[in-house]
Amino acid sequence: MSEEHEIRAALRANHSFYAALSQGDYPAMEAVWSASESVLCNHPGAAMLRGREAVMASWQAILAEPPAVEASEAQVVVIRGLAFVTCLEAVEDVCLCATNVFVWEDGRWRMVHHQAGQLASTPASRGGQPLH
Repeated sequence: MSEEHEIRAALRANHSFYAALSQGDYPAMEAVWSASESVLCNHPGAAMLRGREAVMASWQAILAEPPAVEASEAQVVVIRGLAFVTCLEAVEDVCLCATNVFVWEDGRWRMVHHQAGQLASTPASRGGQPLH
């Protein structure tokens, strides 16, 4: 697979993650994540979650009342079978920076790590306003 194809596939996987999140679609969220027990997730302001059971339980709770999340400015780096996608997340008036890590599994990119945290200020691309 060419690097360009890997990057496009990683962007599609990242889009699938945010579509599942925005739509409150738990089966789709499960499908995005790796089947491995070696997954990690760090929601803003929360402790690190380790293991598929803990991570998926957190998503099940979040998707019961899904937040309106708009992801933008995705950037991808592919290194040795891993795809690192960074992007901005707009959740109401809060701007977060997210890192999503995918592993090539069963012929597609599947998430093994998600981390999002609030930025000290909104990036210039989003108006450059300080966050409150």
